Amino acid sequence: MKKLLLATAAGALLAGAASAEEIKLGMSLGFTGPLESMAPGMAAGAELAMKEVTDSGLLLDGSTVVPVQGDSTCIDAAAATATVERLITAEGVKGIVGGMCSGEAIASLQNVAVPNGVVMISPSATSPALSTIEDNGLFFRTSPSDARQGEVMAEIMIEKGIQNAAVTYTNNDYGKGLADAFAAAFQEKGGTVTVNSAHDDGKADYSAEVAALAAAGGDALVVAGYVDQGGSGVVRAALDTGAFDTFVFPDGMVGQALVDNFGSEIDGSFGQNPAAEGEGREKFLEMAKAAGFDGTSAYSAEAYDAAALMLLSMAAAKSSDPNVWKNNVMDVANEPGEKILPGELAKGIEILNGGGDIDYVGASSIEMVGAGETAGVYREIAIENGELAVIGYR
Repeated sequence: MKKLLLATAAGALLAGAASAEEIKLGMSLGFTGPLESMAPGMAAGAELAMKEVTDSGLLLDGSTVVPVQGDSTCIDAAAATATVERLITAEGVKGIVGGMCSGEAIASLQNVAVPNGVVMISPSATSPALSTIEDNGLFFRTSPSDARQGEVMAEIMIEKGIQNAAVTYTNNDYGKGLADAFAAAFQEKGGTVTVNSAHDDGKADYSAEVAALAAAGGDALVVAGYVDQGGSGVVRAALDTGAFDTFVFPDGMVGQALVDNFGSEIDGSFGQNPAAEGEGREKFLEMAKAAGFDGTSAYSAEAYDAAALMLLSMAAAKSSDPNVWKNNVMDVANEPGEKILPGELAKGIEILNGGGDIDYVGASSIEMVGAGETAGVYREIAIENGELAVIGYR
C-alpha cells in the first residue's frame, strides 16, 4: 500500500510538471520613433510583473513567463502590424502588452490580434476611438481615454485663468482625438480655442506652423504631440521666435525628455499625464528602484498593470488561452475580492487558485469601466526651475 501511495504521488508530481508551460507575452512598444524615450521604462514595468509571477511558481502548475519584445515604432501602422503578426504567428504569444500609440494599436488590433484571437492590453493608447472599437472582447487598456484627459486639461487651464489657447496636435488618431476632446471640454467651460491645427512629425523646421499658431494667438499653446518628435520641434520654434512662452503639455509630452530638451526655458508651463497616487504606486516605485529602473517614467506603472492583469486573468481562468482568459479580465480588475497591490501577485494567484476573488488595484489604481478601460487618475505637473514638479492628482 505504501509503495502504491508513493507511486501515485510521484505520478501526480510528474503530471503537474508536464502541464507547466512556457507562456510567452509579447510587448509591442515604440522602441524607435516619437516616444522611444518612454518605451524602455514601459518594457521594464511589464517585465517586472512577468518575473514576479514566474518567481512565484504558482501560475498554471509552475508555468514560466517569457517576455518577447517587438518594436511598433509608435506611428507606422504597417510596421506595428508586422511586429504583432510576428509575435503571434512566429513567437506564439498568449497576450500582448500594447500597442503603445493609438493609431498603430488600432491597426494591429483589427488586422492581426482580432483575427487571431489574441488579447491586447495597452498601457498608453488613449484615443477615444478605442472605447467603441469592434474588438471581440480582446482589447483592454490600463490608461484612460483622452475624452477624460481633455476634461482634466480644460479644468486645470480654466483654474489658472487661461481663457483662450491655441492648439497644435500630431497628425494621427491620438493627436486629433485628444485635441478634439480638449476643445469640446474647454469651450464648454467658457474657454476659446483660437486655432486647432495639425503638425506632422519628422520635420526639421516648424517655423511655418508656429507662425500660423502665433497669428491666431492665445494665452497658452497646447501641444498635443510627442516629446521625441514634432511636439518638441514646435516648442523649440515657438521659444526661438517668442511666439508663446506658456505651454500646456498632455501625456505624450510629459517625461524626463521634456525637461532635458528645454529645462528652465519652459518654466511656468504645465500639464498632466495618467498616474495614480497611493500605496500601490509607492510600492511599485520601490520595486522599480530595486530592479534598477525609474518607475516614475510615463506609463511604466500602467505597463506593469497590463502584464499583471493578463497573468492574473490566466490564473482565474486556469488557462493561458486568450480566448478563455479574456473573459476574466474585468472580474480580476474590479470588486468584489481582496485588493492586490504591486508585489502581491503571488498572493493574488494563490487566492484565485483556491477559487477566491481578487480586486486588482495595482500600480495605477485600476478600476475598469465600460468595455475595459480605466476611469482615470491624472497627475498634474508644472515646470519649475527647469524641473518637472508634481502638483497633485485629479
